[in-house]
Amino acid sequence: MIETADAEPEYDDTAIRFLEALWGDGYLSPGGPEEVDRVVEGLPLEGKTILDIGCGAGGITLHLVAHHGAALATGFDVERPVIEAARQRAVMRGLQDRVRFVQAPPGPLPFTDAAFDVVFSKDALLHVPDKDALFAEIFRVLKPGGVFAASNWMISHDGEPSAEMKAYVAAEGLSFAMASPVRYAAAMRRAGFADVTVRDRNPWYREVAREELARLKGPLYQPAVAAVGVAYVDKNIRTWEAMQKVLDSGEHRPTHLLGWKPVG
Repeated sequence: MIETADAEPEYDDTAIRFLEALWGDGYLSPGGPEEVDRVVEGLPLEGKTILDIGCGAGGITLHLVAHHGAALATGFDVERPVIEAARQRAVMRGLQDRVRFVQAPPGPLPFTDAAFDVVFSKDALLHVPDKDALFAEIFRVLKPGGVFAASNWMISHDGEPSAEMKAYVAAEGLSFAMASPVRYAAAMRRAGFADVTVRDRNPWYREVAREELARLKGPLYQPAVAAVGVAYVDKNIRTWEAMQKVLDSGEHRPTHLLGWKPVG
């Protein structure tokens, strides 16, 4: 997180429309509100201030306010198109007084020390190459006693990716900087987090992705084509086929992370 230039958008209006058709209004990652609820299960969110890193189109940020009782949720993303979509969605939902959306270039988080009770992220941290700098920043903006909870796409190891994984990442065409659960947990502990826990979600998403691919090839195909065009949908079908291979092999490891900032 040391770059300072504005990020080149990877999630433009076409990507937003396509992913929302697949995953739900305001959601740019799989599982919808149910998976968000699993990430924060058992955490005290009511009346808290929450930072949602990589908030995308804002569905999760709004969910944390509307369904988990957060006093104020701040969605942060480096890409302008998704932030604009999130702000429009907040107004449409009548939640603009309890959420705010901030866009800034990659780099240090644009927030003061100890600003949030909770830091959340859903499948966005894989875009950040420097995991140590990332977690140092997350730790900095958390209040003492605060909690970090996230879901993230990971790779099962930190060695050379397989040919299948390289083919999948190339098919995505996104700035993936995938690392293993072991590496993520170690970076969290180096930043100062305590009681770090890791929960593997590969078995869940392996089957969900299979269902997503079947929908893309079946009932969702024509509506998606109407929204974003044949070429875009066909490209993503090939991407899902490549992803399914590394999910089935176990090399692609969606994972939940949890850690606490000590009080003293």
